[in-house]
Amino acid sequence: MPRTTPRLTAAQLALRLRRAGGDVFTSRRLILALKTAVAAAIAWFFAPIVPFADADYSYYAPLGVLVSMYPTVADSARAGLQSLIGLACGIAIGFGGLAIVAAGAPGIVALGVVVLVGVALGGIRALGVGRDWVALAGLFVLLLSKNDPDGFSTSYLATMAFGVLIGVVANFVLVPPLYLQSARDRLSELRAAVTAALDRAADSAAKGAPDAASLKEDGEALAEMAIAVAADVDEASRSERANLRARGVGGVHDENAQRWWGLERATYLTRDLLDVLAQHERLDARHGDPARLEDALRRVAELMATPPADEEMTARTDAAWRAVDAYAASLPAPDAAEDPHDQPGLWVAATLGRITDISRRVSDALA
Repeated sequence: MPRTTPRLTAAQLALRLRRAGGDVFTSRRLILALKTAVAAAIAWFFAPIVPFADADYSYYAPLGVLVSMYPTVADSARAGLQSLIGLACGIAIGFGGLAIVAAGAPGIVALGVVVLVGVALGGIRALGVGRDWVALAGLFVLLLSKNDPDGFSTSYLATMAFGVLIGVVANFVLVPPLYLQSARDRLSELRAAVTAALDRAADSAAKGAPDAASLKEDGEALAEMAIAVAADVDEASRSERANLRARGVGGVHDENAQRWWGLERATYLTRDLLDVLAQHERLDARHGDPARLEDALRRVAELMATPPADEEMTARTDAAWRAVDAYAASLPAPDAAEDPHDQPGLWVAATLGRITDISRRVSDALA
């Protein structure tokens, strides 16, 4: 039998297109590109006057901008500092390679040692993005310093540090990014995806024959989307640090944090619910009354679709509880089950109750 392709919700389709196309044409990416270009030009222009640096190495200043320019101010500062520490470690290794050559060893031996030590030290996780610069800086010192390793190393580090400084300052001054509204929108997309998944589960319950392929794909899509939204929420939180535009937005931050707390748990529970339903080709007595299961799923989906603190929240919460209780009443008694460890209906009822309770708690917190 040919496999039926499950329907895609607008949120799932948007997620797939976003993952495929990336952020190339988003306003946030274009602003970052423009700020980086301006900062690189400024760093290049003023690099010849950097103290303790030879003007011949001015091209390292724009490189310093590139390694430090990240979507948030905090990330820029951290990446710039990590890169400089990695460079310093690499320069020290490069001097070690030069010492090996001075001792009479072949250059190829020195090169191998520098790469060996540089790549090994690049495993230090605390260096962050600076890990990639340890071996590279060592090779630069060994191969490019010629007869003036001290002058090259000082110019290299000083000019890169100047570029990093320009990059961080540019990110701080030129439209510092703040992604709280973007995170809020992504949370709404995840809520819509959970709602759609519960509605499709209700369709399966109405037929009495769960579509395992569709349910599993919905679960996988929710898992993928939750990971992406978690990253967006975390980035939005980081974008507030050292950000002039973050004043007075504490309410949005708190709202996003509370909504993510609820959605993270509701998404996990929904995925498990879909997995339980997908394990059986047909609903049987262990699943209770299919009509009441469908109604419970519909009411919980309707509750999930309701924005936090909406005026309909109380009524829909009560409706969800009534539907879940009615479904639970249709289940066989636990002591009457042939296998006390195989009662999917009880688990489904408990899960729907848990999702309902989480939605209520989030709404109460934001009311």
